[in-house]
Amino acid sequence: MTELDSVDRHILDLLQTDASTSIQDIADRVGLSLNPCWRRIKRLEADGVIRARVALVEPTRVGLNLTVYVRIRTNQHSADWLDRFNSAVKSIPEISECHRIGGEVDYLLKVVVADIAAYDRVYKQLIALVPGLSDVSALFSMERIKSTTRVELPP
Repeated sequence: MTELDSVDRHILDLLQTDASTSIQDIADRVGLSLNPCWRRIKRLEADGVIRARVALVEPTRVGLNLTVYVRIRTNQHSADWLDRFNSAVKSIPEISECHRIGGEVDYLLKVVVADIAAYDRVYKQLIALVPGLSDVSALFSMERIKSTTRVELPP
């Protein structure tokens, strides 16, 4: 874990709000000169605290109107199967998240697509690439109530 002081936290808060904020503006707002601020940001990137600086696309504005959460159960847990599953998930761009979870379900995927037909193509691609899935069930999001990339930093 990387140690963060109050200035680091303030920088992270500003970047999480708007990653396009200039380094000069961030420096002014956190009370640093340009170079020390830039070095802190570079250190946070090098330490992996800042994973990436990206533009967030609104899915519905580009025709991606359906979010599907896919629950997967399997009785396969060998290293070879896990490698195959990981490779398959990474090769399907419509899968935006994949989590290995505890409980009755082994994996939870988030799939963002245009419609049911597009989801069906993803489903067929996944089951063709990964044998040994004992249950694949879908939950279709009816409404996105909250969606954020912001990480609330611990005190």
